[in-house]
Amino acid sequence: MMMRAATPFNLLNQDLLLLPQKAIFWKEEKALIAADVHLGKVGHFRKAGIAVPRDMEQDDLAVLSDLIHEHRPEKIIFLGDLFHSDMNADWEWFRLWRLQFPKLQIILIRGNHDIVHDDHYLQLNVELHHELAMGPFLMLHHPQPDEKLEKLDGYVFCGHIHPGVNLRGKGRQSLTLPCFAFGKRQAILPSFGRFTGRVAIRSLETDKIFAVLKDKVMAIA
Repeated sequence: MMMRAATPFNLLNQDLLLLPQKAIFWKEEKALIAADVHLGKVGHFRKAGIAVPRDMEQDDLAVLSDLIHEHRPEKIIFLGDLFHSDMNADWEWFRLWRLQFPKLQIILIRGNHDIVHDDHYLQLNVELHHELAMGPFLMLHHPQPDEKLEKLDGYVFCGHIHPGVNLRGKGRQSLTLPCFAFGKRQAILPSFGRFTGRVAIRSLETDKIFAVLKDKVMAIA
């Protein structure tokens, strides 16, 4: 089994572990935070006749299970786009996964892809919110513009844009890695799901950027 090293990061006196699995463990709240899992995307594409390996959905759920067993969270906070599309065969995988952790509190901040009817989530004891204040943080799906951030109470955690950081070698080689991007008033998390792309984001010198490698999270100067 590959050994993966988390990177500790203190933000507003809260102890966070930035995980190579592209999630955060928030120690004080005993909470896992993940964005853009996009379950159901495989089924959505296969339904459209596009060949996609069937096991990708199960792999993402297996990673979530491993994180639960390792960190023993009391809750998981999904920052939107948990399920990519309307109901398809992949929902059954999610349902079976949920039944394995009946005591775990699951909170979903609705994203633009979360179009499954509320009743289906409520039957699985998944809490639904459009935004949620927790401690010093405000959980959202969409990143907010600077002018709006100044008016919000709480440091924003969000996803949606699948952030990446572009790294260049000594030659012409270039690589875009998923990243955690911490700005002055907002953190954008990488997409948790494997079946997603990523966009290289622009950052300020004052931002703290952490690139995600296979086995570690690395601060970028």
